[in-house]
Amino acid sequence: MTIQELREAQSAAHNNGAAIAAAAEAEGRQLTASDVERLETYQDEFRQLKVQIEQLNELADQAAQLNAVDGRRTEPAEPTTEPRGVSKITGGTYRNDDKGLWGFRDMGEWANAVARANRPGNPQMDERLRTELRADPDGANEAIDSEGGFAVPPDARRDINALIRGEDSLLGRCDEITTGSNRLTVPTDETTPWGSSGIQAYWDSEQSQATQSKPSIQEVGVTLHKLRALAPVTDELLEDNSAMAAYLNRKAPEVLTYKINEAIVQGTGAGQPLGILNSGGKVEVAKVGSQVADTVVGVNVINMWSRLYAPSRPNAVWLINQDVEPELLTLQKQGKLDTGASTADWGEALYMPAGGLSGAPYGTLFGRPVIPTQACETLGDAGDIILADLGQYLAPVKGGGIRQSSSIHLWFDWDVTAFKFSFRMGGQPWLSAPISPRDGSTTLSPFVTLAARA
Repeated sequence: MTIQELREAQSAAHNNGAAIAAAAEAEGRQLTASDVERLETYQDEFRQLKVQIEQLNELADQAAQLNAVDGRRTEPAEPTTEPRGVSKITGGTYRNDDKGLWGFRDMGEWANAVARANRPGNPQMDERLRTELRADPDGANEAIDSEGGFAVPPDARRDINALIRGEDSLLGRCDEITTGSNRLTVPTDETTPWGSSGIQAYWDSEQSQATQSKPSIQEVGVTLHKLRALAPVTDELLEDNSAMAAYLNRKAPEVLTYKINEAIVQGTGAGQPLGILNSGGKVEVAKVGSQVADTVVGVNVINMWSRLYAPSRPNAVWLINQDVEPELLTLQKQGKLDTGASTADWGEALYMPAGGLSGAPYGTLFGRPVIPTQACETLGDAGDIILADLGQYLAPVKGGGIRQSSSIHLWFDWDVTAFKFSFRMGGQPWLSAPISPRDGSTTLSPFVTLAARA
């Protein structure tokens, strides 16, 4: 078989495997044992074809070297090691002991190679791209050269993954579960030790039969949704390697992080995760009766803290819109305990700004971090301040993290290359309803919000 025929067979193997996964997704089920066995067969076939392609490419390169007239009788010894990220191309053959970036110096050099790969007049594809060519259903077909799509090198893929789960991301604080399916089904028990359902304990007398109780388990199904960012980059920008690397590594994580945070806080559950604000499991605290509009007062945060389920307190954080920050500073400086009109000092501060005794980088309320995020609503609206134990937010994500691909064909006539980033995740709070206490009528929850103050 020719190299082209091998690549076409490689593409067919990938498509066959993708069809199995797509069928399971369409039927809303997990892969069966038979599905897994067939999928592994196609994946093995894909890998074997890749080895054959690499061997034929290397054989062609060896022939080219033998035909070259340079007077050399023996090949020089190759260094045993080389610096990370520095490629070594001898006679068109790509060799690199450390393939973290497939031999490219940085993402800018990789992006330039992608953009040039199939443009008219390009004599030969960069061998570093040819060596690591792989099939991918996102964007153009990456198993065939003429389609123009190439996967981002692994080091860059890991770099962006780290940023999406960085300090400003809420996803890293959630109950994150990695799954290979596009739908996750998990058992859940929403009973309490003091309730009347689920497993119970009883004080029994000597030589008496034990009182029976049985678990109360429900199944929760969470669908993973696709989040994508399509980044067009001009040829002029591609010519500047450092600018290209900075662009891709800054903008894509920035956009994806914002959309993930927004979904965790206020997602509708339709085509995206179900957010805290739209969850049936949250508790909403009423405003003070005579409270001034667009304010946050001491009683608000005290009442919110009292409604947070006690086991959630060690892990809870305050999520706020930055518009709320001046109100929190006023709690410290003026002691606005009741309606917001009083300016008399009333005692110990509730809010401790970042730095100093609170410790960087966040301020604290009741000793818990205060995290400003654009996912919260503006001051005075419900959702401007949220007290949340994000460990009680179920967030399944697709294995493999962020998928990245590129194509020169989408905007070919504009001299623009498209770089696409996609990420699959679902999400919803573990609890579907607030927790009823053992005694009293005031419900509790890992998620507490403040009602609107118009």
